[in-house]
Amino acid sequence: MAEAETTTIARPYARAAFAYAQSEDGGLDKWSKMLGSLAVVCSAPSVREVLDNPSLTAEGQAGLLLDLCSEEMNDGGRNFVGLLAEYDRIEILPSISELFELFKSSFEETVEVEITSAFEVSDSEREQIGTALQKMLGRDVNIATDVDASLLGGVVIRTEDTVIDNSVRGKLEKLAQQLT
Repeated sequence: MAEAETTTIARPYARAAFAYAQSEDGGLDKWSKMLGSLAVVCSAPSVREVLDNPSLTAEGQAGLLLDLCSEEMNDGGRNFVGLLAEYDRIEILPSISELFELFKSSFEETVEVEITSAFEVSDSEREQIGTALQKMLGRDVNIATDVDASLLGGVVIRTEDTVIDNSVRGKLEKLAQQLT
């Protein structure tokens, strides 16, 4: 299934889960954890192989996922997994989880930002970048950092559907494209 098609199919399920989660006390965090766990489990190659077995029934698919994620699941989550299995939508759980997180961060007016740098980002640099992004995006910013020495210098900032590549490697690649 193409990514755009998967997202289109997953969107109403993610919206339904989000609406249901909002009706529960602490539901957004609970559902975020449940959907995240389900997405990780059903993306594992060994689990994917079992789920793709044509002889496995919808009840079998739901049972497998619920057994593997039993600690995180509540009644609403179990019903949701059963519904997805019944309509042969288990494979879109990672997309549902991703969309749910986008709805949640939009609702909470927060955004997850990943900063990849050639060197460790200091607390003061992290704070400066966070303040600038908060002004630019108009939302609270949660920053995760990573080090990738292959960038040579500078940073790459990723958030939702935006990538700001201010790395030396990125600039060299752009220059090489312009020269060819």
